[in-house]
Amino acid sequence: MEVQYRGSTRAGIAESIEAAVRSGQLAPGDLLPPVRRLAGELRVSPATVAAAYRDLRERAVVETTSRSGTKVRSRPALGGGRVRRRLSVPPGARDLAGGGPDPRLLPPLAPRLARVAADPAWNEPLGYDDDPTVPELVGLARERLAADGVPVDGATLAVTGGAMDGIERILSARLQPGDKIAVEDPGWTNLVDLLVALRLELVPVPIDDDGPTTAGLAAALEAGARAMVITSRAQNPTGAAVTAERAAELRAVLAKHPSVLVIEDDHAAELSEQSLAPLVGSTESWAFVRSASKPYGPDLRVAVIAGDETTLGRLVGRQVFGAGWVSTVLQRLVLDLWQDAEVSRLVAAAKASYARRRTGLIEALAARGVPAVGRSGINVWIPVEDETSVATRLRDAGWVVAPGSAFRLEAPPAIRVSVSALDEDEVEAFAEVVADAVFLDGNRFLA
Repeated sequence: MEVQYRGSTRAGIAESIEAAVRSGQLAPGDLLPPVRRLAGELRVSPATVAAAYRDLRERAVVETTSRSGTKVRSRPALGGGRVRRRLSVPPGARDLAGGGPDPRLLPPLAPRLARVAADPAWNEPLGYDDDPTVPELVGLARERLAADGVPVDGATLAVTGGAMDGIERILSARLQPGDKIAVEDPGWTNLVDLLVALRLELVPVPIDDDGPTTAGLAAALEAGARAMVITSRAQNPTGAAVTAERAAELRAVLAKHPSVLVIEDDHAAELSEQSLAPLVGSTESWAFVRSASKPYGPDLRVAVIAGDETTLGRLVGRQVFGAGWVSTVLQRLVLDLWQDAEVSRLVAAAKASYARRRTGLIEALAARGVPAVGRSGINVWIPVEDETSVATRLRDAGWVVAPGSAFRLEAPPAIRVSVSALDEDEVEAFAEVVADAVFLDGNRFLA
């Protein structure tokens, strides 16, 4: 269907394009007309169209590159659906592109909710003027973070509605549009989309199995990055985990830039078999984020954040004037989950299962001459020469994976496989299909 662009003002043109994206007339990756051509069609000045495109870029609806022009972003910041740059899942195909935990390995919440509801603390309903933070949750979080080496002595703790909620509030309170921020490349799509929506300038930092490279971080900070976001372990999409040796190197680099804000995301938490080697505390401004979603269920939108007094004070200030607080129902449920020995056993079993699937797939691929990485977490990253053709061939064979373009800024092509949807007895068969798709037509690997 041909798109009918309309409008005589920058606002009208931008609204017309937004409507086309929401309706599906313009899909992710579709090119918009060149500025001068659309100006001629609408009988407005090129400056008006250019201004409309600029407004859409600032709202994270479109993006402009020097090579391809202006196109709809892979996940435009619009309502009406959660648009992702991923292949459709044909009937009967297996979806290995999701990135979420295996629902079969999550602890059941119903009995825990019943136990929380029976707590005498619920005899008195919470009012608007009451303290909404469950002190037992914060106290236990402080103990658990301290045991992992997070410098919580003298630090402030807060509870937010998930990791992204906390990260967004921190960045909004500490950075301005146009500020540079260092991000992992490849990195988490949701985070990249958020940073673009906040109108921050992304500075990519290459990563390897040990996390962000020392030279890459040093270059980003020298380029003027005022903040950085790093994944401690189970990095999405590569499974990288920061080792103690790499952490020491990165802390030395950060020590030369004491004003840089460091946000560390430990989303896998109890699911990771890798020990934590935190970077936070090496600069004056920092925040360490631990979410409950991966180990206990995506619907648990709760994260505990530790940080310096100024950063956490601004976070809580933003929260007070917005949502106010995280439901104490969710806070008490997370507290109960943390204290439940049976839940701890289930989480440990899930961690072991993910590790077997991940390492099994990497070894099966290596046996067929296909290199892959994934030190921790639920994802395996497979470098390929042409990710679109490989992903398409796998889909045609009944397996849907995520093209690396959804995660990359400057990193080479690859595909991401989420092993949470891959059973252990399917690993060998899937590895064989991957090898066939990769080597078809003489496809080569990129280091």
